Amino acid sequence: MSTQTLSGMAETVLTCADGKAKTALSRQFAQDWMQSRESGTPLPIGTANPPDHPARPENPPLLSPRDVPRRRPGTPEGRIALLHAVAHIELNAVDLHWDIIARFTDTPMPMGFYDDWVKAAAEESRHFNLICDCLEQHGSHYGALAAHAGMWRAAQDTKNDLMGRLAVVPMVLEARGLDVTPGMIEIFRNHKDAATVDALEVIYREEVGHVAYGSKWFHFLCGRHEMDPKETFHALVRRYFHSPLRPPFNEEKRAEAGLPPDFYWPLTGDAS
Repeated sequence: MSTQTLSGMAETVLTCADGKAKTALSRQFAQDWMQSRESGTPLPIGTANPPDHPARPENPPLLSPRDVPRRRPGTPEGRIALLHAVAHIELNAVDLHWDIIARFTDTPMPMGFYDDWVKAAAEESRHFNLICDCLEQHGSHYGALAAHAGMWRAAQDTKNDLMGRLAVVPMVLEARGLDVTPGMIEIFRNHKDAATVDALEVIYREEVGHVAYGSKWFHFLCGRHEMDPKETFHALVRRYFHSPLRPPFNEEKRAEAGLPPDFYWPLTGDAS
């Protein structure tokens, strides 16, 4: 692999196992890419051979979702578990955004596509580090608890389908973050944890942009192929997402990100 191409940078991030090292590479490569864009001589996109699964640290152990212990957020241990789950989501998001860059180089896309996902990857890297700081303030760390093993399934299922990837990852999974994050913020606000509230508010604000990137480039590809965006979205989510979408939905933030209600409400009862 070559770190002189954007896809080579992406592959380097994906094959780095340590979370802090991965996010440091991610932020450095994002800076390198943006500086090359600003200079007027952007780095070439190139081609890569991304792994089917990104490298992961030895800890946390990854368990089936049904085997991950559930803890009540009203307890200190429960709030640590919640933060640990968020850190795991954010680390997966770093890999997901670099993977979309590395995996689909055979699809010609405007430079703005790469700008958006590089920026999103850098922001997810910061989110992971913010939550790791919160965990340390609570006397814990990422890797101290077991984590969900199913988070890469959407990437595996859509590894040959860019439109499917955009539909399922930013427009379903990240959109779900818009629904649940306000409740998490309230949990930590009620326990007077200002540092965690501040971190989650940064994440909440920036995740709207990531969902919007997904919607923008999904609509772009639908236009390229003369496909109806809503019908195509419904078909792809039914194909690749393995459960119904579950309300309640944050309709205001979803609309801000380019997701109107008629995209997701019809998927609440018939996904398979």
